[in-house]
Amino acid sequence: MPRLLRPLTRAVTYTRWLHMVVTVILPLVLALVFPGLVDPTPADWLLIYLQPAPLLVLLGVLVPAVRTAEGLQARLMLFPGPHARDGSGRAGDDHGVSAAPSASWNDRMRTVVWLALRLEVGCAVAMVSNLLAGLCLSLVGAAFGDPGVSSAFRMPGTAWWYGLLAVLDLAVLLAFVTAAGALMAWAARALLGPSAKERLARLEERTEQLLERNRIARELHDSIGHALTLAVVQAGAARAAGDARFTEQALGAIEETGRAALEDLERVLLVLRDPERPAGSRPGLGEADRLLESARSSGARVDAEVAGPLDTVAGPVSREGYRMLQEALTNAVRHAGSLPVGVRLAVEGARLRIEVRNPLPEAGAAAGLRGGGTGLRGIRERAALLGGEASAGPEEGLWVLRVDLPAG
Repeated sequence: MPRLLRPLTRAVTYTRWLHMVVTVILPLVLALVFPGLVDPTPADWLLIYLQPAPLLVLLGVLVPAVRTAEGLQARLMLFPGPHARDGSGRAGDDHGVSAAPSASWNDRMRTVVWLALRLEVGCAVAMVSNLLAGLCLSLVGAAFGDPGVSSAFRMPGTAWWYGLLAVLDLAVLLAFVTAAGALMAWAARALLGPSAKERLARLEERTEQLLERNRIARELHDSIGHALTLAVVQAGAARAAGDARFTEQALGAIEETGRAALEDLERVLLVLRDPERPAGSRPGLGEADRLLESARSSGARVDAEVAGPLDTVAGPVSREGYRMLQEALTNAVRHAGSLPVGVRLAVEGARLRIEVRNPLPEAGAAAGLRGGGTGLRGIRERAALLGGEASAGPEEGLWVLRVDLPAG
């Protein structure tokens, strides 16, 4: 389709036209009171166009919700979207137009300028549309032998070529309306676009969403990674042992580990599906025994020491501490196998301390652990977010992970 004819097929062309023309209703209603619409002079028409301006200024300044109403109208009628698709059929978005009430004097002033511009452009578009539509009607009438169809425009005689002028008249009208609609769309972005405060709020909301996605990713990594690691270790140990009784015990442990992983996965998915779900539904350090037993069932010899009242640890710290301990035990089982693992959970004053020790099987393993994969990086990130710190590294033939967190 030729580019010049494309506006004819775009619904947004006509919604923009309607958005501009509908503003003439207010001036006409006021004109019925004064100065009247019977034989108005040019001065009367000027007054008709200008007299709604003070009312619009008051509305824009005194009623913050006016900006909301204007923003919603602009979104719906000035831009292509699900309500008005463009020529390619792709839906758009709000195109940078805010639908929030005025929150500052800057917002109020921009709203006032928008209302005044919409009024005057709307009146101009309505007047030009009326004149060109009347002219087109007269040209069509003259082309078919009736030059007096419109009283405003009487053609001198009749001729077939008046029909060509009618097409040209419609093209001019369409070009004018399209240009005026583009002007109003640009003005809507400039005058009804989000303020600095709204942009900051959107940025904060986006940051919160990214943090939540990152937290959910860590939850899945810790829970599923822990379960799969233990299952792999248990399955490998059962195959190497070649003992029916040990294999049965390993299968039972794998079953229990898988069941616990499914419960954790369900918890995470429930939080993902229902953002209002309380975070307390996630496991905390009060359930640390489950992690220790799971590690023992994989063949690791876990020696645990618990000191201090874990139940006094704040909920967020307890839940994050549980995940850190889970990741630490996963790493210990993965790299130390059946070697002894020492775990210490202690509440000392206002601090929560977590320590996990396991022997380094070989120098190469220590080098690999020193790289601090995603698991150790996740532990450090969790600790930093809680205002604590985490460190990990070899000490006298042992790999030691220490986490220090505020308990309250």
